[in-house]
Amino acid sequence: MKEIIRLGDVRRYYEMGENIVRALDGLNIEINRGDFIAIMGPSGSGKSTAMNLVGSLDTPTEGSIYLDKNNISHMGESELAQLRGRKIGFIFQSFNLIPNLTAKENVMLPMLFQGMEKEERETKAEELLKLVDLADRMDHYPNQLSGGEQQRVAIARALANDPEVILADEPTGNLDTKTGDKVINFLEELHKKGKTIVMVTHDAKLAEHANVIYHLKDGMVEKVTKKVKGKWATIKKQRAFLKDN
Repeated sequence: MKEIIRLGDVRRYYEMGENIVRALDGLNIEINRGDFIAIMGPSGSGKSTAMNLVGSLDTPTEGSIYLDKNNISHMGESELAQLRGRKIGFIFQSFNLIPNLTAKENVMLPMLFQGMEKEERETKAEELLKLVDLADRMDHYPNQLSGGEQQRVAIARALANDPEVILADEPTGNLDTKTGDKVINFLEELHKKGKTIVMVTHDAKLAEHANVIYHLKDGMVEKVTKKVKGKWATIKKQRAFLKDN
């Protein structure tokens, strides 16, 4: 399988007064095209920081990050934004919809940043909203939509530029169980259609929808588990993983 994202011995430190917070302290993650990856761990394990780095929303203090074999660790923000916009679609726990834009306009926005013509943006946004069963809610604003509807708008927006990778940060965290099940089922359908899914979660049950789980602890990968013939098996522990890399 062809690699699309790799984090190599990544460290991300933050200064908090006189103290240094080691949010990530030697993180190694490999993601191939067609993977369904879950990154999980308890609060403070580094999940959110890992998500920002996997999604190229942040840069590491040390180490290398490759996106489609491009080393983006020290890439300029303008160049990085263009690459990120083409390769990665984001689904956030809090939806992150623009409140003064309609559902359709929210979906159109990423296409604008990629230079797509308005007519094409409108046509594609309408198609995507139909795909997530929101054909009758296109002209509604976020505050006129339920949580589940807002998350489906966010999914449509994530697909706007036909990215190879969908990065979902706690995608069901603000939803009831029934609506959350619909969202995770939709992610599974996208995976079956060939999309690479990377899901960040603290929920072990939700993580089991993935094929590979990276378990984080104290800013490092504690172990990696993989679904083999319907059963989970540990394929690498942190000490062995560092030795291999």
